[in-house]
Amino acid sequence: MSYRIVNARIVNEGTITEGDLVVEGGRIVGVTTPAPAGAVVVDAAGAYLLPGMIDDQVHFREPGFEHKATIETESRAAVAGGITSYMEMPNTNPQTVTPEALADKHTRAAARSMANYGFYFGATNDNLEAIKAVDQRLACGVKVFMGSSTGNMLVDDERTLEGIFAGSPLIVATHCEHTPTIIANEAAARARFGDDIPFSEHPRIRSEEACYQSSSLAVELAMRHHARLHVLHITTARELNLFQPGDLADKRITAEACVHHLFFNDASYTTKGATILCNPAIKSPADQQALWVAVNDGRIDVIATDHAPHTAAEKARPYTETPAGLPLVQHALPSLFEHVSAGRFTVETVVEKTAHAPARLFGVAERGFIREGYWADLVLVDPTMPTPPDPIYSKCGWSPFTDIALRSRVRMTWVNGELRYQDGAFLPGTGGRALEFARP
Repeated sequence: MSYRIVNARIVNEGTITEGDLVVEGGRIVGVTTPAPAGAVVVDAAGAYLLPGMIDDQVHFREPGFEHKATIETESRAAVAGGITSYMEMPNTNPQTVTPEALADKHTRAAARSMANYGFYFGATNDNLEAIKAVDQRLACGVKVFMGSSTGNMLVDDERTLEGIFAGSPLIVATHCEHTPTIIANEAAARARFGDDIPFSEHPRIRSEEACYQSSSLAVELAMRHHARLHVLHITTARELNLFQPGDLADKRITAEACVHHLFFNDASYTTKGATILCNPAIKSPADQQALWVAVNDGRIDVIATDHAPHTAAEKARPYTETPAGLPLVQHALPSLFEHVSAGRFTVETVVEKTAHAPARLFGVAERGFIREGYWADLVLVDPTMPTPPDPIYSKCGWSPFTDIALRSRVRMTWVNGELRYQDGAFLPGTGGRALEFARP
């Protein structure tokens, strides 16, 4: 189907242009180009038309944890939130640490993902040779858990880490927390509180020191081996000193911030409790404000979600039994537009960090920009219409944002030129394609 989107404020590559956009055959034909006969006319009525968000960190739980989420349910929630492409993490069951598991995820997504998809290949202490031989067409990067994880995905063997940074053919994306520090901090909390540890202790247990000790090691390894390193979900002002401001094109070491760390701080534990429990932890107002500054000066290169749903029953457990993670894809862009309303970020910055930068960083082909000939992954955001509190599309059925008034709304989302979401309704079809990568 063809579309002519009229009266839009088109945000792309640092500019906002008022005009029309034509989509035909799944691709962007051009701005103010004559529309083909029979094109559907969409009146944007002055809303922002953005390239769809490319979320470089999600956990969609399939296979193995389908009681929490599936590729189908979470990709629909993502599209409702203006996310047209995602990169999914390997800590599923089975873990994505073999070629067979990676291929299986592609098969699953091809059948039922509404958004475009890519998958990380996971690192363990004993799969270094598989990492070196990974099919670069099927993996967006190599994920290394350099902090507390489950099963065999904590990589703490020094020789393995050296081998990954020296030999990975893909960008190395790291979760950085120092496990021995966390264990010691939790033991101290148990000595003080017993089993009734308050959720407000989480940023002290998963502390600034635990984050810095691990992230500084990752940066040191990357510099030693001249590796491409992307440090995920930075949470502290101290860690930001490890990264350089400036343009992404000049860097081999980059950093990501997540929407919940930008939106909440440790005062939020009083009312939110387990619903904002995540790893690494949401930290102080000073850390939050430092992240805002780093988004603007370029030390933070990418904004993502780390969408990680758990059931409401799992989140109702005591601190020591509550799993970390929260559902975020549906509210990612509306939460970022709150920063725009507050004057912290410009709309152009939001687009740079959520679409342009992840496309450039991972070499995503023909996506992430509003350019002639590119796939028409588009989202229409109205800054004058609030996001309704429900429904919640993630399978878990809850969100930390349901009681927060978000002043902007995702009205429409196109994936590969097909309108898949419009004003609270999903249109028929899946529509997602495997991301392709244009790497040197």
